[in-house]
Amino acid sequence: MFGFIGNIGPWELIFILLIALIVVGPGKLPEVAKGMGKAAREFKKATSGVQKEINDVMKFDDDKPTIKKEYETIVNTKQETAVEKAEAAEKAEEKTEE
Repeated sequence: MFGFIGNIGPWELIFILLIALIVVGPGKLPEVAKGMGKAAREFKKATSGVQKEINDVMKFDDDKPTIKKEYETIVNTKQETAVEKAEAAEKAEEKTEE
């Protein structure tokens, strides 16, 4: 979680909390901590949303060959159907001419 900060040991954490207590004061410290918790949660939600969108785009790119293959199958089927209809029409025309 704190990989970007570096190695923070217990003494460093106590020192940071002591400085925060001096700067903010004992009365406002719970409110500030609550606000920081909410901000961290919102940041995490925002980054996970962006990460989800990126994964969706990556998945869509992976699906492109499948989509292309499905499209080609549909086109080929329609072409085959059109050829079959044309052949059937020719046969029907030949029968009417006889």
